[in-house]
Amino acid sequence: MATLKSEYDRLSSARSPYLTRARDCAKYTLPWLVPVQGASGSTRMRVTYSTYGARCVNSLASKLMLALFPPKQSFFKLGVTKRLEEQLGGAAKKADIDKALASIEQRVLDEINGTNTRTPAGEALKHDIVAGNVLIHMLPEGGLKSYPLSQYVCKRDKAGTPLRIFLEEKVSILTLPDSIRMAVREKLLAKGEKADNVEENLCLYTGIVRKDGRWHVSQEVEGINIPEAAGQYPLDATPWLPLRWIPDSTGDYGRSLVEDYLGSFISLESLTASLVKATAIGAKVVFLRNPSAATSAAKLTRAETGAVIDGKKDDITVVEVGKQVDLNTCRQMIADLKEELAFAFCLNQAIQRNAERVTAEEIRFMAQELDATLGGNYSTLAVDFQLPYIKRLMLQMQRQGKLPQLPKGSVTPVITTGLDALGRGADLDNLKAFVKDIVDLGGPAALKTYLNFNDLLKRLSTARGILSDGLVKTAEEVAAAEQAEQQAAMIQQLGPQAISAMGGIAKQGMANQSQQPQPPQ
Repeated sequence: MATLKSEYDRLSSARSPYLTRARDCAKYTLPWLVPVQGASGSTRMRVTYSTYGARCVNSLASKLMLALFPPKQSFFKLGVTKRLEEQLGGAAKKADIDKALASIEQRVLDEINGTNTRTPAGEALKHDIVAGNVLIHMLPEGGLKSYPLSQYVCKRDKAGTPLRIFLEEKVSILTLPDSIRMAVREKLLAKGEKADNVEENLCLYTGIVRKDGRWHVSQEVEGINIPEAAGQYPLDATPWLPLRWIPDSTGDYGRSLVEDYLGSFISLESLTASLVKATAIGAKVVFLRNPSAATSAAKLTRAETGAVIDGKKDDITVVEVGKQVDLNTCRQMIADLKEELAFAFCLNQAIQRNAERVTAEEIRFMAQELDATLGGNYSTLAVDFQLPYIKRLMLQMQRQGKLPQLPKGSVTPVITTGLDALGRGADLDNLKAFVKDIVDLGGPAALKTYLNFNDLLKRLSTARGILSDGLVKTAEEVAAAEQAEQQAAMIQQLGPQAISAMGGIAKQGMANQSQQPQPPQ
């Protein structure tokens, strides 16, 4: 049987061209993201003249991260099958069902907020934008960890579904289970490795293989299998998620957004370098001194402004660079490239045109246009990342007792994507529009006639993501409050003596009724 290392090496050749392009893209944006082969912590990274590439990637990754994991807001909602809804009471219990599902969603969101999720997700999105590929691992203890393209290989079917994933990472021997640690140490020493090298930089290989309707995970180090790492996962709830920015139909990997605009980044880097160098040349000032002159160069250099030294005027001359080169064309080309990249990477200044007065409608329309440019990528991230992530997280929480056991196949998460309207925003807008339509057709009185107001409040609070327990009064509490208000109004209108007299009449009537002869049994 082939080892995990041999499988990793065999699939590395198909990854090579994608990794080369990823390094080219990182060179003009974030060089540390996909460093050159053999780079380490002491390797000096390339310094670019233009930092606009880094700004584009960081800005877009930040926006996407907020879209995928918006704080204090749900980016998914749970739905139930029609059969289960009928079993729970049908349409009459729709608001109560949504309220219960919203409570479960809130528990999942609290779990996400309590673990290290957003920072690794932001780093993974940068890899996805620059390299076009990244591998995400959902850790058993919670949180995420991302692996760059240089550390894993992947094989997919024609539909793009992952079939096999092999991961290579450097670990310390101290992180290995006790059952194999000694065997690994003895094998390395037998190969002639030094004792210092044995402790660090071991190559740990992980295999994630799709077989028999499940994902099978195994690990090995130095050809020795790790039994504790073996496991199986459902196909739709695997903790290993290989992401692609633009799926490549001819290969197992993806293309990146930076690759689409790599020519613009290269041109911007070259033009910025020329502008910086030309500006530095124009700002340079050099003095020439006659070698046989009596004026001391050292005294002239150390002299402060206004100082008096011995010398002759003709001994010192200034080198004139000459007429400055016209750099306006270069600056205009740089501005055009930045504007093009700003729209592609959704920078803030791309939303607002350069004018003294810009209407709110213009900003809203242009923001929608920017959202539309990334619609396909939202869909890819929803299918490849958000949906399996939520399914796996809910399964983990159910096994840990943090969520109730839900009927299998009856409760499913639904991802809602978009930069400005995530979670239940669309449902809320539709609900508010429906209420407005009723008021427009029948007036405010139509709300009381045709709508169940308590049910409407439940749906509004659910759409807003607010738990209404203790906040919204129940129908019984509202009826009791109305009765108390009616009694208070009656007392104020008739006076306490009238109420007492009415109470006495009522008691007298009850006494007379009790004194009437009873019919024979």
